[in-house]
Amino acid sequence: MSTTDHTPSDLESVREWLNVVTQETRFALLQDILGHPSELPTLKELDYVNPSKSQTTIRQHLQQLVDAGIVEEVLLPENRRQNDLPYKFYGISESGRQFLEEHKLHRAQDTLREIYDRVEKTDDIKRYETAPRPER
Repeated sequence: MSTTDHTPSDLESVREWLNVVTQETRFALLQDILGHPSELPTLKELDYVNPSKSQTTIRQHLQQLVDAGIVEEVLLPENRRQNDLPYKFYGISESGRQFLEEHKLHRAQDTLREIYDRVEKTDDIKRYETAPRPER
């Protein structure tokens, strides 16, 4: 499946995207991204809120979402990077957001944010959560 910069409109492409986003782990990752305070979590934060999955599994599923064009990697500019803080984040792409909205898969964002806020976080995760984020 190739990366696309627009929402698919033909039936086969829509079916492929639905298959990508509705797989259980990838759907959970999308929910975690949408529930994150900045909608730009790091791999470490996604790993933390998905304790039943290995970081390798999370990375692989994120890559599938990136390859499909639903999620994008967002890098903090080099001049804003700080030692020991993350610089790579994951966010829903514009076409991914549009697709999720069109297919009613984006409706519970406020609830997702409340759930994410209630997760007990370690000091390290709190530090990652409050790290500088790139502008989008």
